[in-house]
Amino acid sequence: MKVTPLALPEVLLIEPRVFGDERGFFYESWNRRTFEAAGLALDFVQDNHSRSRRGVLRGLHYQIEHAQGKLVRAIAGEVFDVAVDLRRSSPRFGKSLAVTLSAANKHMLWIPPGFAHGFMVVSDEAEFLYKTTDFWYPEHERTLLWSDPVLRIAWPLAGEPTLAAKDAAGLPLASAATYP
Repeated sequence: MKVTPLALPEVLLIEPRVFGDERGFFYESWNRRTFEAAGLALDFVQDNHSRSRRGVLRGLHYQIEHAQGKLVRAIAGEVFDVAVDLRRSSPRFGKSLAVTLSAANKHMLWIPPGFAHGFMVVSDEAEFLYKTTDFWYPEHERTLLWSDPVLRIAWPLAGEPTLAAKDAAGLPLASAATYP
């Protein structure tokens, strides 16, 4: 497994060892010992699975209490995946990064607590899996406005995205609840 810090160095790109031949492929998407050996001692409590069509944008979500770390990956299709640093004490507060996660590249992204997360489907359909370090608490869930110009996210848009009502009503960073 290869672990690479990104522009927000707490956010890590994870490339599993993939074993493939004419029959297909095999890889471990989660192995506690392997992750611990890479410096990631993680305790996951919940797995989530979503399926969406092209142009669906989900996020940017976070929980102001019970902050969740997320290990995310696409198992079908391709997504444009985004993390935003919401820790006021961080020198990178308000900065974002984006990576492409796909069934083809098999990459995963570790997004630690203190970050907002979202993604947009860029293939016809995508299935997205994520493991979380804390449970979902709807009363603590917040949404950062996906289109806030302060975030400078270059979403690969071809027209308007398809949004849930809560995502369309997200708050800009200047008004959003953040972490210390």
